Amino acid sequence: MASVPPPKRSRLRRFVVASFKVALGALLIMAIAVGVAVAVAVNQLPSYAELIRRDDLGQMVRVRAADGTIIHTQGPSFGEWLPSNDIPQIMRDAIVSVEDRRFYSHIGVDPIGIVRSLIVRLQRGFWAQGGSTLTQQLARNIFLTNDRSFIRKVREAILAMALEWRFSKDQILELYLNRVYFGGGAFGIDAASRRFFGHSAAQLSTGEAAMIAGLVKAPSNYAPTADAAAARGRSRARVVLGEMVEYGAITPAQAAAADPEQVQIARNTTVGTRTRYFIDWVMPQLDTLIDETVQPIDVWTTVHLGMQEVAERAISANAPEGVQGALVSLDRDGAVRAMVGGLDYRTSNYNRATQATRQPGSSFKLFVYLAGLEAGLTPDTPILDGPITIGRWSPRNSNGRYSGPMPMRQALAYSVNTVAVRIAQQVGTQTVADMAQRLGITTRISTFPSMALGASEVRLIDMVRAYATVARGGVGVTPYGIRRVTTADGTLIYQHQDDQSRVLLQPWVAQQMTDMLAGVVSRGTARAADLGRPTAGKTGTTTSSADAWFVGFSSGLTTGVWMGRDNNRPIPGFSGGQAPARTFHDFMVRAVARRPVEPFATDAQAPDWPTGDAENSLLEVVPPDDQGQMVDQDGNPIERQQPEEEDPYGRDAARPEDQVPEEYQEETY
Repeated sequence: MASVPPPKRSRLRRFVVASFKVALGALLIMAIAVGVAVAVAVNQLPSYAELIRRDDLGQMVRVRAADGTIIHTQGPSFGEWLPSNDIPQIMRDAIVSVEDRRFYSHIGVDPIGIVRSLIVRLQRGFWAQGGSTLTQQLARNIFLTNDRSFIRKVREAILAMALEWRFSKDQILELYLNRVYFGGGAFGIDAASRRFFGHSAAQLSTGEAAMIAGLVKAPSNYAPTADAAAARGRSRARVVLGEMVEYGAITPAQAAAADPEQVQIARNTTVGTRTRYFIDWVMPQLDTLIDETVQPIDVWTTVHLGMQEVAERAISANAPEGVQGALVSLDRDGAVRAMVGGLDYRTSNYNRATQATRQPGSSFKLFVYLAGLEAGLTPDTPILDGPITIGRWSPRNSNGRYSGPMPMRQALAYSVNTVAVRIAQQVGTQTVADMAQRLGITTRISTFPSMALGASEVRLIDMVRAYATVARGGVGVTPYGIRRVTTADGTLIYQHQDDQSRVLLQPWVAQQMTDMLAGVVSRGTARAADLGRPTAGKTGTTTSSADAWFVGFSSGLTTGVWMGRDNNRPIPGFSGGQAPARTFHDFMVRAVARRPVEPFATDAQAPDWPTGDAENSLLEVVPPDDQGQMVDQDGNPIERQQPEEEDPYGRDAARPEDQVPEEYQEETY
């Protein structure tokens, strides 16, 4: 009997079988390729100890005031790293509930989640759900960017599986919760908890945990850093609580009790704009002090928040309408305790305390008189207050009168211009310029005659530095704002050292100058600055009252005040003995209130000068004629009048550079 041949397979069946084999082979090859890729990735992964470092997120810089208060943050904000066992279970449940319910069962990627997101994509026509697991999000945050390319998604999946192979679920969740960005500059749940609720993440309540877990989806939209955002954050937290109930982490009753409306959002504890002028000045100095650019650091500064607040109030209360003001206050070692660069940082971030160069008026006479003291004069040396003409320039006193010979201390107290010009001419304007730069003036000092009256522009912080050197007995003072820099764990990487070896003035020179400056406050043009304790300083007012100054010191604190208009327009009737001196008083009376009263040292002895009347020969003081009548250098009679005690705030008439005769405008310094 002939055998029956087997039925021929249909073409469709053969095609299906062949396709199945090809697909199976392709899947096998793909699985092998993925396995190899994951194995390679596992070998290339950093160790867990390396992963818990957050250097790759950028350097975090926290700037602190003298009392440790954080006044500025720069870069990402990190809290404490919480080990897995210290992370509250409610926080773990909240993040898993809303972000990855199958976290504890998948291998780094979730096929069910991927299929679900594909179905939603087909239904809606756009990607409405993400299929990324917590592990994939972690891989993206640590190793990848946020671009949406297919290649990035493949790499993300491979890295996620490598992480699952290399580390435990608890380790992965610990990494995630300590590294993910939660908005407001906060990386990690501890930074977020401290930023938004004011306490450690170890103390999170159910409502707070739900709010933090809800931030991952859109940190910038839900971070409760403002009222509107807080409202959105609370709304998102209700969604998270619902997910937690569905996940089984909490009961409906617990969800109802964890009312997001009752969650207290912490107020922003940073100082805001109050110290911004100081911060803008101090932050660029970091590059010259330390080399650390990776590890989080704390910058401990010198600014005293109480003094800073008083300084701003004093400037605002005394500055006339339309007039800007600036203030710098240095402690005896140069530590900047307060800095005001203008009336309002929000409207103008131009720092008039450190950047602006303005004519100092008679406050510049400090350097004239210091040069005179070093040349052999004393506070009691009589100097002629009479007409003087240099070329075509004839400086005058503010009251238009002359008083004949008067002691230097009296001439400084009443800011007599002719005396200052005579001293500068005799010792040499170059000598005066050298003195100014020796004590820290960094701007160019011209040597034409009117420089004696403050015609060259200077910076406020430099003037305060110079006066602080006098207050310190001649030991050089350098303003500084950074006391120390530490890493986040407290390791010291920079410490300021006070250099007391730079003696710029002999003690007797500094003490005699201090004695004269005290007279300016007690009986001269700066009575408004008197603190009721030993106080010394000098007023300054320029022509047309465009600039008004007072710089002085008491009880180890030196403070300078400048007021004027940014456009240099004059302010009629304005002078350094008025608003600036009152500002100095209002600030200093509070700033030194808890400091001991310090009498000025005046017992240092000047050296014995060579035989002869060095003072008169130096300054060629003109004696009275035979009838006792005071005469000027040309023999003309001088009407002798005493300064008016009732009007101590007379303007110091400094001649600006643009009014100096052409023959004296040539720069020689």
